[in-house]
Amino acid sequence: MHRAAVATLVLCALATAGCRAGDAPPVPVSTAAHVADAAPRITRVASGLEHPWGLALLPDGRFLVTERPGRLRYVERDGRLSAPIEGVPAVWAQGQGGLLDVALAPDFASSRRVYLTYAEAGADGTAGTAAGYGVLDGPRLTGFSVIYRQEPKLEGPNHFGSRLAFDRAGHVFISQGERFQRMRAQDLSMLQGKLVRLTLDGAIPPDNPFVGRSDARPEIWSYGHRNVQSLSIDPRTGKLWEAEHGPRGGDEINLPQPGKNYGWPIASHGKDYATPFPYPETKGTDVPGMESPYHVWMKSPGLSGMAFYTGHPGSKWNDSLFLGALADRCLIRLTLDGDRIVSEERLLEDRKLRIRDVRIGADGAVYVLTDEDDGELLRLEPPR
Repeated sequence: MHRAAVATLVLCALATAGCRAGDAPPVPVSTAAHVADAAPRITRVASGLEHPWGLALLPDGRFLVTERPGRLRYVERDGRLSAPIEGVPAVWAQGQGGLLDVALAPDFASSRRVYLTYAEAGADGTAGTAAGYGVLDGPRLTGFSVIYRQEPKLEGPNHFGSRLAFDRAGHVFISQGERFQRMRAQDLSMLQGKLVRLTLDGAIPPDNPFVGRSDARPEIWSYGHRNVQSLSIDPRTGKLWEAEHGPRGGDEINLPQPGKNYGWPIASHGKDYATPFPYPETKGTDVPGMESPYHVWMKSPGLSGMAFYTGHPGSKWNDSLFLGALADRCLIRLTLDGDRIVSEERLLEDRKLRIRDVRIGADGAVYVLTDEDDGELLRLEPPR
């Protein structure tokens, strides 16, 4: 769908909850109707976490939580926090950098592999996003192996991403940011502003879209991304979804396809932080050869964390997509009809907490992390 169609949908959304442009797949744009629903039951599982960033649910009912300063901890079922787990790599904990996402390998039950993303220091004050895995062995992570390093490393404390997602074919997707250097997202010889795809051991899949091109990094899956802090595979279809921060306006959801250009900063709905105008590089919201966002917010919620709520047909939340919101300090629930986004509901608004990550438990509960000095792990039960 072209950005002109997206603009039409913006006008439709102002009048209704959304509209359809001919037979094209709908791309609803938020200013959306917020669905009034019964309140969920909210329980505090744990507190005392220092800017928690990533959350993984262990099969035994415990949790793994990253803290941005560089600590990985267990949260016990009763909410007690463990001492920091040993064997975590050193992180560059400045600005938005630090220890970021945590995810269990698809074969965690047998391999005990735990994957991490983090900001890694380089020479002369530079840093970049990195990813790797170790084997979880009680109070330690053993044999940590780095499988990805963003190159080149750059100065500055912003836009590291980063989330992990595993597809059904033995690949790991690693998101990142453009390190607040906008045009690097368009440069295929650099890894900033790219979504990358690797094997679980860090090798480059031979069918990655830019393999064999001398002017492009073979790790790249898609490009033109700004700062991707939301990434998930839809368990119903196996499709990859991502959400990224716009600047001032223009947060967006995309369904990244191999080799496609998602526009930043040449195509954007956002504006320069310092002026009421788009950045100088921005040519508009519809630029030939660049993909339109699947869903866009004209006012940025500050999206971080993403989880599909599926497989619970008795729940009022079944077939939903949850996203954390940092700037708007809430949890966003998008109701899905297949891939189509049909409505939006905002939860936890009264608590005014920055929501950094969201995960779904096998029991149908939703778990969220709050990005605070005294961060919390909360459990939400859907309304009955």
